[in-house]
Amino acid sequence: MLEVGGETLVLTHDVLVEGVHVLPNSNPADIAWKLVAVNLSDLASKGAEPVGILLGHMLGDGDARFIEGLREVLAAYDVPLLGGDTVKGSTQRSWGVTALGRATHVPVPSRSGAQVGDGVFVTGALGAAMLGHAALTGGPRADTAAYLRPIPLLAEGRALAPLVTAMMDVSDGLLLDAWRLGTASGVTLDLESASIPVADEARRGECLRWGDDYQLLFTAPADTPLPLAASLIGTVAPPGNGPLRLDGQLLSFDDGLGYTHG
Repeated sequence: MLEVGGETLVLTHDVLVEGVHVLPNSNPADIAWKLVAVNLSDLASKGAEPVGILLGHMLGDGDARFIEGLREVLAAYDVPLLGGDTVKGSTQRSWGVTALGRATHVPVPSRSGAQVGDGVFVTGALGAAMLGHAALTGGPRADTAAYLRPIPLLAEGRALAPLVTAMMDVSDGLLLDAWRLGTASGVTLDLESASIPVADEARRGECLRWGDDYQLLFTAPADTPLPLAASLIGTVAPPGNGPLRLDGQLLSFDDGLGYTHG
């Protein structure tokens, strides 16, 4: 975050790598959408209003379709392209975006403010992206939109920013991101599995770990009237032997809580 001329600016940067974050031979228009959307989701978790993006693009096949998708997502969220760079690289392509936003509430929500006694909430069901990815890779038929074109919850983030004590988006799996929030806040999050909305009940455990959901995970006083629908999935407890319990069982980082790089 930067303080500039009386404004608090929020900056974020994410990279997508072919074969890691997007499937090989993906529609370049979908790649452009996802690239911008995941960065806007970071702004949403700070309650920020987008100011614009800077794009890093590796040239290659399908660039015309990439531009089409870029225009679609920027128009959908009324976000200008401020600049960037293009390069020629290897066969495994990567793309990056730096997104700039203006904070709509100060202090800006962070991961570190959860208070003992708060409720733990999530804005929607987990696992839809997992089911979409499975459908694209030979699994059962399912809606692929959540995986290919995630929706950044910008309006929801702005509405929640004055009310929450901590907030982040769910990108690497609910359990892993809850573990991170508990760690940053120095508390223990007590989650109840049955209270967590999932896209496929038969694969509940996977839905809580797979990621790419971009729902908002937040804490707030349990009696706070919320301006939008959200599920109460647990409570914030005093620090115990770790930052996360699920159904009373202490979980550790080594329990395969979600997606990690390397």
